[in-house]
Amino acid sequence: MDISFLIKEYFGGVKDVTIDVFDAESLNKVYQKVVGVLTSHLEIEVSVLQSMSYCFYEILDNVHIHSGKPLGTALTLYIPEEKKLKILVADDGMGIRESLAENEKYADISESDAIAKCIEDSVTDGKGMGFGLYATQRLMQNIGMKFIIHSGSHKMIYSEGAPTIKENGYWQGTIIYMEIKTECDIDPNDVVAHRTDAAEEYNESFIETEELEELW
Repeated sequence: MDISFLIKEYFGGVKDVTIDVFDAESLNKVYQKVVGVLTSHLEIEVSVLQSMSYCFYEILDNVHIHSGKPLGTALTLYIPEEKKLKILVADDGMGIRESLAENEKYADISESDAIAKCIEDSVTDGKGMGFGLYATQRLMQNIGMKFIIHSGSHKMIYSEGAPTIKENGYWQGTIIYMEIKTECDIDPNDVVAHRTDAAEEYNESFIETEELEELW
């Protein structure tokens, strides 16, 4: 995987991007590490972390479940002076179209249509629930500055509440990229359509009981 390309293309060549390579066994460790570090930045709104952490785990898990490859890479950069968080998860697997086409319903889907549909509710290759990218798209509607999905020769750029899909180079596998505002107060359980308690899941993993009592 061309990490230098990802850093140059999505992070402007900044040298202090955090890079974590993960597989099925280390996925949770990487998730805990990344979110734990972000939790230490007290200026990031807790509701942002509660929402983002759910989506971040789902995106990591998508690599394990859908890519057909054992390894994925997560890149993160927090820019406090801009109140911005950049997150990228990439793999060099089969890509969204080929994965989605494993479901007979989408057997003949085009690459551009597959990318457009993957952020819709319950769209899946049959190996998952089809909810992770849908929740991520709901997150980006709330606090997103930029949301990009690049798979194969097509790229979706989601801005101002609407996606634009175009041919744009070639990436073997899938790239999910997000720029998130970190100062907003949002409802994390609305992001996940109240199908789970994202706030409680985050609190149980990353906030001590004493800290939680102080927040309220």
